[in-house]
Amino acid sequence: MSADESPLAYRLITGPDDRTFCERISTALTDGYVLHGGPAVTFNGTDVICAQAVILPQAVATSDAAVATAVDALDAELEFDGEGIA
Repeated sequence: MSADESPLAYRLITGPDDRTFCERISTALTDGYVLHGGPAVTFNGTDVICAQAVILPQAVATSDAAVATAVDALDAELEFDGEGIA
């Protein structure tokens, strides 16, 4: 990643089930990512292929906070006048 690129909030790391794949996951964990769900594996006829999602916790927290703020803003605009169908 270049200096002008910000880290992605979500990454799906894929590859053959080997040391290199595990090193890529380990590097992501060292960079602050956390595992998101369990790994997925498949067999392509020759090799076992793995996939593991990783997320940056602070990016998810920021996103959750933005959604909560938007929902609060919508709720604040609603005013029930006591009429209408319930």
